[in-house]
Amino acid sequence: MILIDAVGTRHTPAPEARIVSLVPSLTELLFDLGLGSQVVGRTGWCIHPSPEVRQVKNLGGPKRINMRKFAALAPTHAVLNIDENPKEMSEEIARLGVRPVVTHPIAPEDNLALYRLFGGLFGREREAEALAGRFADARARLAEAAKTLPPRRVLYLIWMNPWMTVSAGTYISRLLAAANWTTLGHDPSQRYPSLEIDERGVAEADLILFATEPFPFQERHVADFVRRFPAAAGKAHLVRGDMLSWYGSRAIPGLDYLRELAVALAVPAGLRASQNVTNPAQRSATETGSNPDSVKSPGIRPSRLSEGPS
Repeated sequence: MILIDAVGTRHTPAPEARIVSLVPSLTELLFDLGLGSQVVGRTGWCIHPSPEVRQVKNLGGPKRINMRKFAALAPTHAVLNIDENPKEMSEEIARLGVRPVVTHPIAPEDNLALYRLFGGLFGREREAEALAGRFADARARLAEAAKTLPPRRVLYLIWMNPWMTVSAGTYISRLLAAANWTTLGHDPSQRYPSLEIDERGVAEADLILFATEPFPFQERHVADFVRRFPAAAGKAHLVRGDMLSWYGSRAIPGLDYLRELAVALAVPAGLRASQNVTNPAQRSATETGSNPDSVKSPGIRPSRLSEGPS
């Protein structure tokens, strides 16, 4: 099997690798592949799986790590992501003689290649195929549900002051499209554009979703928004950012979460209570995978790592 990462680097199998993970969703994936004992370093944002991940050395944030501590761990590989980690970080890691493994899933189906890249590289092919099978099953369930789901125009908010959303080419937008949801606010020049929200924009949206990460939106933010824009009543909802933005193994329950969410929100707001429809956004939005410090900076601003080492 040819192992090529997102920047075109060819890798050879390294089943005994010592791995530093600099992306929360990839840390979780490594553990779910049975590689937890080989993960020697992580970021402070890598909080899953808990409590196991707490035993792994915390090296800092996804934009800046302590390189002295990094080198002391004697890793052989570091897993990174184009949107999460700066190009300069990857270059510095390479200069230390550590192999950067760069990822960039931009659509749900890209998870299959991600599973197989890590599985083939780190000697977990069987576990990777098991995840791929579970992903295919969840994707099929969503596709079946989507046959009866109405098209919706969705404003998906990831930040405030300024308001920020997702452009059409992002993983989030493409995932939501699987439920017949089209994201608003696309900017061809930016993956995560800022925007101004006014009454007209609120009226244009069928749904306004407040993701619990990277900005830790809470129900009070939704309530404040509805007070400011009364037309948002019934269409503004808090949703789990981790379930709608994390690739890796969490993408599997994420597909089911989106299916349940889309089915629930397909029922008009006035009928949900009378029909006893449970909205997964309200049921579990507070069970987030976000770091409490994520309010300090939008962690998914693009970092141009795609121009990094080849």
